[in-house]
Amino acid sequence: MKNIVYFLGSLCIAIAAAFLIHSWLTEYDDPGYVLIGFGHWSLETSLVVFAVAQIISFFICYIFFRFVGYLFRLPTQLKSKGKNIKFNRSQEALISGLVDSAEGNWERAEKILIKHASNSGAPLLHYLTAARAAQSRGAIEKRDEYLRKATDQAGDTDIAVGLTQAELHLSSNQFDQALEKLIKLQSIDSSHASVLKLLHQTYERIGDWEGVRNLIPALHKNKVLMEAEVKLLESETFSRLLKQAAETGDSEKIQAIWSDMPEHIQSVQGISTIYYAAMIEVNAGDKIEVDIVQSILKNWDDTLLVLYGNVQTKDFPKQLQVAEQWLSIHSGSAVLLRVLGKISVKCQQMEKAEQYLTKSVGIEPTVAAYQLLGDVLVTKGDKDKASDSFRKGLELASSEVVNRVEGIVG
Repeated sequence: MKNIVYFLGSLCIAIAAAFLIHSWLTEYDDPGYVLIGFGHWSLETSLVVFAVAQIISFFICYIFFRFVGYLFRLPTQLKSKGKNIKFNRSQEALISGLVDSAEGNWERAEKILIKHASNSGAPLLHYLTAARAAQSRGAIEKRDEYLRKATDQAGDTDIAVGLTQAELHLSSNQFDQALEKLIKLQSIDSSHASVLKLLHQTYERIGDWEGVRNLIPALHKNKVLMEAEVKLLESETFSRLLKQAAETGDSEKIQAIWSDMPEHIQSVQGISTIYYAAMIEVNAGDKIEVDIVQSILKNWDDTLLVLYGNVQTKDFPKQLQVAEQWLSIHSGSAVLLRVLGKISVKCQQMEKAEQYLTKSVGIEPTVAAYQLLGDVLVTKGDKDKASDSFRKGLELASSEVVNRVEGIVG
């Protein structure tokens, strides 16, 4: 519309200018003329007519060439318009696919996303969302196909594509594939928070606590986890490593893990207990006997007492002597009395063992104390008392089971 207005305006101005020139020339009784000769032909006309003819010819030529240019541009414009239409449709399809995915219409979302992916300005979103939809409906082969297409679009080093692949592999329990992809992404960007978080989850899922241990500094440095979460993760990681080392039966490996453990983790309540239990489990309790005693003196704990009673020391009388020193302060501890009874048995002091165990069940009856007392009485040849002790232990164990079942049902 603007071009038409400009054209008509220019034409009117040209005509008006020609009219003014004509009026000016008529004042001299000789408006002038133009003579054009070509071979045997000649053309003679007034100056005004010639000028007007030139203006009209200019505008005719202008219109002609504009029209020709329009015809040349027409295929490109039609193609561009077609692309715009397809692009708009692909954007609408993307929105529709995202909505269908959110509503759980996986198959429909997958179909519409893939149909319009090639015409989209963001084909990655189409393929990645379609891959999630395919996995949600159990179409693993389709998922992998869409992920390959996404990789072709973005390249094998794209973080977004790699994270989606790893996440989908992890949710399908394909841990090896997820770990391989995440390690590669970490080599590309070692500080990427999502990569580190997903790598942490993968290591935990497969029980690779050594991997978690090596990852903790990066999680802390890049603030993937809060300070409290890092400390909690450190505690869990080292406790798991201690338990895994105990399963191997290698006391040196257990001690190496304890030595590498930061002091603030060693001081966490319960961690030292796991360490002591692991060493006792691999029959290396004599190496940590002194440490257990120091821990008990620092912080009186029934669990540590039980562990101390299970230490296979080289000098049981000395162990009994150490434990008996605590009676002056904790004479009413049923656990201490039970431990003293157990150590007395190891020292072959049956009378003393019977006295300690009898006092223990008198303060707080436990199945373990009744069992030990029964064993001592059998050794002494008092079968009636031994049977009575075993019976009481069984009754106590049965009542504990019943109470536990009632608690679960209730």
